[in-house]
Parts: sequence; structure tokens; C-alpha cells
Amino acid sequence: MTLDHSTVVRIHLREFFIFKGLLTKFSDKMYIMQANSKKKFVAGLSITSNVILSVLKVITGILSGSLSIISEAIHSFSDFFASVLTFFSVIKSSKPADDDHPYGHGKYEDMAGFIEGILIIAASLFIIYEATKKIIFGINMDSENMLGMAVMFVAVVLNIVVSSLLFKVAKETNSISLYADGEHLRTDVYSSLGVLIGLILIKITGHTILDPIIAILVAVIIFKAGYSISKKAAGNLLDHSLPDENIDDIKQIIQSHSDSVTLKEGSIKARQVGPSKDIDIVLQFPESTSICECHNICDEIEKQIQSLYYNCSISIHAEPICYRKNCQKSCDKNCAKI
Repeated sequence: MTLDHSTVVRIHLREFFIFKGLLTKFSDKMYIMQANSKKKFVAGLSITSNVILSVLKVITGILSGSLSIISEAIHSFSDFFASVLTFFSVIKSSKPADDDHPYGHGKYEDMAGFIEGILIIAASLFIIYEATKKIIFGINMDSENMLGMAVMFVAVVLNIVVSSLLFKVAKETNSISLYADGEHLRTDVYSSLGVLIGLILIKITGHTILDPIIAILVAVIIFKAGYSISKKAAGNLLDHSLPDENIDDIKQIIQSHSDSVTLKEGSIKARQVGPSKDIDIVLQFPESTSICECHNICDEIEKQIQSLYYNCSISIHAEPICYRKNCQKSCDKNCAKI
């Protein structure tokens, strides 16, 4: 049977779009695999660095009797547990959706971030408690603590490198748990630097009372970071809406198609789920728009949003809209057909 030219063209177009869709799905899968690989690597690097620093700080703190160094050791141990938590949450969240978790495992990262924040807060409160006891009952420590200064310097440099990598990958993959781990280590940079400066001042002045005072200042920095991480992670766990700037970006994309589609007022619902975003939109189309045209416009809007937020799940519901007597409401059974 001989096919006419228009039929052949339609067949080729259909084959082209099928191939294009398969290519897009393959590209998305490769991106996710690469992102997961990066996340696992930096999470493992964070665990290694925290183990090394924890051991060094504990040994140095015990030998010197410095509470500020011991408080840093406690901080590093909390970093270590947080890093382990991050590592396993990254592995778990990278698993595909299943029967028990049809929307995926992204919230494991949010939960890990929340627990990390609580660990940071707990560590800061313990340090304040111990420092207050030292101020009241006195402290006995070595004012010539060259080993402590060396360990704190190494901690500052190492944590700068590892936290920078964590923030870089967290931004690329939109990972709350890696971001929390990076914040954890960044507070370690500030606190280790503060302890280093304090040890230098103690060496110069001989006033060992500076040690617990510095420990309290370190604890305040740690507490602030813990609160910030917990608040952000809790917002994701409780399905807090995406920031206004994200919603505005989505509205601008839809506005670029205003000649053929209207955004239903207040219909954008968007939330963060682990490293991905869930976005629900209700669009209104003129009654004359065919199903095929409606589908193509929705596809184009989805592609534009995905190019802006790569790892996201988008659901668009289309409704008809009539313009009789300036009516702007979606058609329903009670709509007057005048």
C-alpha cells in the first residue's frame, strides 16, 4: 500500500518526537547518576576529614587540658556523626520510587538535615555548660600550647577545603543534607579559628580564663548554625512552599505563553523534597484550544521550568475557560452558556 506524502510526514514526526523523548529521559537519568556519585564522594570525604580532626583534637585537648580544644573535639565528633548521617541519607534518597514510597525517597535528606541541626544545637549547649563550670571553679591548662595551635590551624585549612566542596556539590544537586553538612563544617572553621586566636592570646597574656570564654563564643556560633539548619530542614519536612523568587520565575515562564494560556489565580503549589522540587500548576485554556495544542503548550512550559530547576517533578492540570460576557471563571456544570 502506498502512503501519501502527509501520512509519511506525520509518521516521521511521530518517530522524531519519540526518539527525542527517549533521549531526554536518558540525559536526565545520566545527570541524576552523576549527581548521586558526586554526593556520595563528598559525603565520604567529609566523614574521613571529621574522623582525623576528631582524634587529633581529643588527644591534644586531653594532653593540654584546654576546654576550648576539647569543645572543638566535641564539635568535630558531632560533625562526624552528621557526616555519617548525610552519607546514608544520600544513598537512601538516590533510590528510585517504589510501592512503599511512590513519591521517591527525597525526604530522607531533609530528615538527615533536621537531625544534624539538632546535633549541632546539643553540642553547643554541652560546651556552654562545661565552659560555665570552668569559669566558676577555675581551670588548669598549659599556656604554652604549641601542639594545640598546630592542630587548630590544620583544622581550619582542612575544613575550608571540605566545606567548599560540600557547598559546591550541594548547590549543583540541590541537596539539603550536603548543605547542612557544609554549614556544619563552616562553623567548625570559625570556631577552630577562634580557638587558635584564643590560644595565641593565652600564650601572650598567660590568662587561662580566656579558654572557657572562647569556648562559649564558639558554642554561640555553633548554636546559630544548628538553628538555621533545623529550621530550613523542618520547613521542607512540613512541605513549606518554595521561596517567592522561585514562584515568580515559574509565573514569568507561564506569562511568556499568555497569548494562549492563563494561570489560574493562586494555583501554583511548589515544595522542596530532598534534592528535588515538586510543582503543581493549574492552567486555563480557551474553549477553542484542541487537546493536542493544550498538550504541546503544557510540554513546552514543563521543559522551560525543568531547564531552570533541573531536578523537579511537574504536574500541570488544564481547565477550559470561556469568555462569554467577560467571564473569567473555569467552566463547570453551573456555568451559564449565554
